[in-house]
Amino acid sequence: MRAEKGAVAQNSVMAAVAITLFKAIVGFSTGSLGILSEAAHSGLDLIAAIITMVSVRVADKPADADHQYGHGKFENFSAFLETALLLLTCVWIVYEAVRRLFFHRGPPVEATLAAFMVMLFSMVTDWWRSRALKRIAIRYDSQALAADALHFSTDIWSSFAVIIGLALVWTANHFKIGWLHAADPVAALMVAAVIVYVSSRLARQTIDALLDAAPAGARANILTVVAGVRGVLEVDRVRIRRGGNRYFVDLSIGLSRTVTFQRSEQVAAEVTEAVRQVLPEADVVVHTAARAPRSENLFDRVRAVATHSNLNVHDISVQDLGHGQLHVEQHLELAENLTLKDAHDVVTQLESEMRSGIPEITSILTHMESEPATIESVDNVQHDLTLERRLQKIVKEFSPEVLDVHEVRVKRVGGKMYVSCHSTMQDGLPLSRVHELSTAMEIRFKQKAPELFRVLIHTEPQTDNARGFDISDPSPQTKKE
Repeated sequence: MRAEKGAVAQNSVMAAVAITLFKAIVGFSTGSLGILSEAAHSGLDLIAAIITMVSVRVADKPADADHQYGHGKFENFSAFLETALLLLTCVWIVYEAVRRLFFHRGPPVEATLAAFMVMLFSMVTDWWRSRALKRIAIRYDSQALAADALHFSTDIWSSFAVIIGLALVWTANHFKIGWLHAADPVAALMVAAVIVYVSSRLARQTIDALLDAAPAGARANILTVVAGVRGVLEVDRVRIRRGGNRYFVDLSIGLSRTVTFQRSEQVAAEVTEAVRQVLPEADVVVHTAARAPRSENLFDRVRAVATHSNLNVHDISVQDLGHGQLHVEQHLELAENLTLKDAHDVVTQLESEMRSGIPEITSILTHMESEPATIESVDNVQHDLTLERRLQKIVKEFSPEVLDVHEVRVKRVGGKMYVSCHSTMQDGLPLSRVHELSTAMEIRFKQKAPELFRVLIHTEPQTDNARGFDISDPSPQTKKE
């Protein structure tokens, strides 16, 4: 990219040098104000081309400690300088044209063959370099190169206006038509009008870039695509700025306050890709803010209060005590190394925040659970047929909803006995009923085998009861029996 932009800018400088020299020589030799105005215009184009060549080299430098957004603004600033130079050209051209039109001052104009040839050469050269500059400007979205391309494409028409003026002067000299001698300064005024038009367009673009104006329609399009990202509740703010050929987008989005940190990162990544559908290769910064969605129920609100304190609650149950009073029971996971007093202080604070944030809750009962942080060593793993038969008899108490238990494993961990097994249940059971049955079986297992410290049951639907789990395999896989 840097090589192509630099090459086309350098070629533009060389062409500007040749055109400026030819126009100046022919303009002074013929006395044509139109050609001299074009020479002055080309001279400033040469300065602009040099500025452009330097700016594209500086603008492509990567960001550093002093320019965190890169050096792209240098292109915008160079385009601003080009605008100022063009306006200075217009001032001189209009001044000289007025002198010749109304005060008849200035050397006589000679419409020579050389004058026509240099203007035709200028038109061909401007056509060639404007196409080359425009192609690279579009490819790399370079405002500086686009400004140069715009200059040189309009130079073609201004050169054509000068040729028309010279032709009318030649006609005036050949057929002795005096009033046609005013055609040359009139052509110069036409050139000035073209320059003013080009300058106004370029001025708007450069000033917008320097003042960080958002591209037309970009903000509305970004709001539309971001609002369509799953999980985004609202878009609070969108800010867009441009530096050279790159856009920087800063936006803030609202997510449900129960969303996990990992999920918020996923949503932010999806939002970034959505923004780049509108502004490709944009540098996007997404700020996420917690919001309470309209569809949030009481259970979500309880979890949200806990999440706000970086705590995790589960097995939440709510009872209606009547008269608008609700009672909440929940399980709270806390670090296993906390003392009872410290853990109770955490619970007291959490319950206070829940009653304050959810006024309809009048009472809360929290069951504290230790959150394991230690990997336990298993003494042995065995398949106990006797225990399995005892468990199978218990399962019959829950028939027909529970069909069987299988894959029974017995472990000893720290001198305590653990049992894990798989249980097949009917496909259509709601998950709440499945949980009730599992809890009831765990209680019955412990009643029939008091030596058990912990029982863990993995439930499976009837259509998939062949699925098993081999805990002796260090890399567990699903298998079919």
